Amino acid sequence: MEPGLQQAPQLHTEIISWFTANARDLPWRRPECSPWGVFVSEIMLQQTPVVRVLPVWEQWMKRWPEPSALAAEPSGEAVRAWGRLGYPRRALRLHAAATAMTDRFGGSVPATREELLTLPGVGTYTAAAVASFAFGRRETVVDTNIRRVHARALSGKALPAPALNAAEMRLAAALLPGDDAASVAWNASVMELGALVCTARSPKCAACPVRERCAWLAAGEPAPEYVPKGQAWAGTDRQVRGALMAVLRYARGPVPRKTLLGPADLVTAAPGNSARDAADAAAGTEAAALAKLRALQAPAEQLERALAGLLADKLAEENDAGLQLPA
Repeated sequence: MEPGLQQAPQLHTEIISWFTANARDLPWRRPECSPWGVFVSEIMLQQTPVVRVLPVWEQWMKRWPEPSALAAEPSGEAVRAWGRLGYPRRALRLHAAATAMTDRFGGSVPATREELLTLPGVGTYTAAAVASFAFGRRETVVDTNIRRVHARALSGKALPAPALNAAEMRLAAALLPGDDAASVAWNASVMELGALVCTARSPKCAACPVRERCAWLAAGEPAPEYVPKGQAWAGTDRQVRGALMAVLRYARGPVPRKTLLGPADLVTAAPGNSARDAADAAAGTEAAALAKLRALQAPAEQLERALAGLLADKLAEENDAGLQLPA
């Protein structure tokens, strides 16, 4: 048995009580939020902080309040609405999942982990989280925040292993309360504790409800066994891909390849644009996005490589008129 597991009942009580008093009021946690709203939040929150997700989630839910509404539009509109959340392939996965829900589940989010796993782009974490938070099912939910709390409180380590392993899953399963409602509360509570208090770089141990039980504090706060590698951004293909995507998001028609990859030029509005499109063009958003792309001074081969990646990932498509978001 993992040291400290005998304290599980006390951990449950103390951490859930802390969550009840301190949890953030997030729209996808409210009782009136639909399973679809929970599903969308889980996809958006992957590798993206809450503060960036909130406005996009709210706009998304107003425009597409149910899966069938999203499935009825081209996947490129999902990518456009994704904005600057990053990792835009998630938008394609959301669209594909909405289409599958519409075609195979009557336009509803499936309620079990097993059914959720059949959706495009849904992995074990997302399936467990949606089954737990949207449907109140007893599922072992393990994200980075939960892993960190478990590592410190139970295992006495500063950080969890670099990648999720079987031992961590066994520990998480052993800690999960047996009651459905308590298990859901536990999953949400530990996740929030890791996000707000037991953070990676500057944990607020004085505010922790289980500091007296924390194995890491008891051991004298040993240093991490490895140094996490930060993700570079400036000058990377990811940065160039993002800049290319910004131009395509603002453009309301195909963008000639030479405009994207050649000398600086303005993106011209396509014929037949709506009033909203005209307003976007008048505001200079297409030109501004292109200017930011040019400012990167990316080599021609990097631009070509980044664009090829977007085409391969189906985040863009090309026809005789130029490049655009997928139709």
